[in-house]
Amino acid sequence: MPPYRPARESILSTEELVEVGKRAKKAAPARTGRVDGRKKRWHQHKIDRREELVDGTLAAIRKRGGDVGMDEIATEIGVSKTVLYRYFSDKSDLTRATMERFIETTLMPRIYEAISDDLDEYQLVRNTLAAYVHTVDADTDVYRFIMGNGSSTDKSTLADFEKLFADVVTAVLRDKAYDRQLFTEGVELYAYVLVGGVQLATDWWITHRTMTAERMLDHMTMMAWSAIEGMVLADGSPEKFNAAPHRLPQPGDTAE
Repeated sequence: MPPYRPARESILSTEELVEVGKRAKKAAPARTGRVDGRKKRWHQHKIDRREELVDGTLAAIRKRGGDVGMDEIATEIGVSKTVLYRYFSDKSDLTRATMERFIETTLMPRIYEAISDDLDEYQLVRNTLAAYVHTVDADTDVYRFIMGNGSSTDKSTLADFEKLFADVVTAVLRDKAYDRQLFTEGVELYAYVLVGGVQLATDWWITHRTMTAERMLDHMTMMAWSAIEGMVLADGSPEKFNAAPHRLPQPGDTAE
């Protein structure tokens, strides 16, 4: 029995998913009972002040580096550390808020922009990889701060980002698979493999810097494209793939 292929109408298109992502943080607030005006104003003040402090934290990280501490952040912002702890329970709370801001306002918008371009499949793959790598490369200190401080204590924000990124890649792969009449059973799995590999490889590259960003992208694109090309050649069917002979080409052989 061939893998199940859902009806196309039940799947969000790439464009629809991008719009969902853009609206994800704009959900209507839950209805509550009557709230005292002073409490409401204080609550809004606290939200606004937290955002200002997160902006200040990002500026401090970019100036002092990814290993900046709470004392240095407070000094750069021009407040006492006591003020920081009034709005953030600890460094993990501040890191989580900083990670959310970086993902929502910097990283994901660039990924959305990359997948929204009207490009051929190969350039789409490379541009999406480049959007992630170049964004991290341009803000390495921020990336190191949120990964070094946040990922070990609170993985929920990072997991939400990984899922959102994988959902975007899933939508793109599924659209392209439908266009070519491929089986789509494994598309979501492929997306998670790609996203996980890209993130882990970028973490390694940020630490070691054994090649330039463009050279890294050359290697990552070659690997990702080869995997996608192999899936297309097998019509997205593991049965067809398993039944085919598996022999590596000789060095120097070129694909037609």
